[in-house]
Amino acid sequence: MVILLGGSSHVGKTLAAQKLMERLSIPYISQDHIKMGMIRTGMLKHSVTEDYALRYEMWPFMTELIKTVVENGQNLILEGCYIPAEWQKSFTQEYLPHIKSVFLTMSEDYLRTHADDITRYANVIEQRICDEVDLERLINCSKGFYEDCVFCGIPVYEIDGTYDIDAIIKGVLALLELE
Repeated sequence: MVILLGGSSHVGKTLAAQKLMERLSIPYISQDHIKMGMIRTGMLKHSVTEDYALRYEMWPFMTELIKTVVENGQNLILEGCYIPAEWQKSFTQEYLPHIKSVFLTMSEDYLRTHADDITRYANVIEQRICDEVDLERLINCSKGFYEDCVFCGIPVYEIDGTYDIDAIIKGVLALLELE
């Protein structure tokens, strides 16, 4: 089984993937690590801040990685903001039963009232090289992911009120129908 954990930047996808790995005993890969390897080798020509362009340039590679995991009967959590909400279009019917997804977003209210916390906890799992938090960009990205997920029928967990990682993991597992 492959679990896709997508969503906008700074919502805690990597922390959630770490917690899911510990809970489910399934390894995870951060798309940020793959992105940096591809940028540093010259395979990608975009800068680290061009999230939208990177999403669609990296996705064919990610699709083939996911297919390989499924074909080998292995398990993987793939997390990152480079998973398009319409990811299902990239796979034939033979692969789809082996792939589950959930996206994390944050409400505009949460982002506006917790901007300092988002900046403070941005490096809780990974050390970000370029990390200027642009609140308006985060709001737009989170809204965009939420709307895309609703349009594509993809489960989305919106963080609003308080950030409780245990509650988030419980909600994610319920959306993935794993608990």
